[in-house]
Amino acid sequence: MKIAILGGTGKEGSGLGFRWAAAGHEVIIGSRLAEKGERAAEEMQSELPGAAISGTDNATAAAAAELIVLSVPYEAQERTLAEVGDAAQGKLLITVVAPLGQPKARYWRLPSGLSAAEEAQQQLGEGVTVVAAFQNISAGHLRDLDHALDCDVLICGEKAADKDVAAALCRDAGMRGINAGALANATVVEGLTAVLLGINVRHKISGAGIRITGLPEEQ
Repeated sequence: MKIAILGGTGKEGSGLGFRWAAAGHEVIIGSRLAEKGERAAEEMQSELPGAAISGTDNATAAAAAELIVLSVPYEAQERTLAEVGDAAQGKLLITVVAPLGQPKARYWRLPSGLSAAEEAQQQLGEGVTVVAAFQNISAGHLRDLDHALDCDVLICGEKAADKDVAAALCRDAGMRGINAGALANATVVEGLTAVLLGINVRHKISGAGIRITGLPEEQ
């Protein structure tokens, strides 16, 4: 697939893009500034010489892609989606956004009462399908292809077929994706990000994740 990662210069966005590029996808690194996206893509390309990687601004990346991944801080979500709204119409957008308070290990309850994913869906309208995934993974080892990622990815969305696309991308990145129900459940999934960050802090570790037990391994 041709995947645009908006905010792809950050640790999680670039890490996911790195793994997808290594798996054979065409990756477009998007940034607020085209030059920043280009630099990030060049750095990634130097580590994966045979991969298809390019960089540009967010709007251009979204227009060129089949699938869009939103990987920006929550504070930049509304502005970024306003820039790419037209280019995103008719496409699937996977959001990894998780609102965090101060300190970052504290969950921030949004005034709307919705999840960030639901806010994104409302802003983009019915012409875009929003799925939430990858909120609860650590970016620390994403760029290390030899490191096994011992965590599951909870996927929230309205249609099983769209969540299947996200699950396939989970597999390509070395993780197991699990259908976690409707997009409204993203509120819980986003909140788990703060829980995991807090566990990292209190136990002086990095990369705390989640595993769902009781499911067949192939699921």
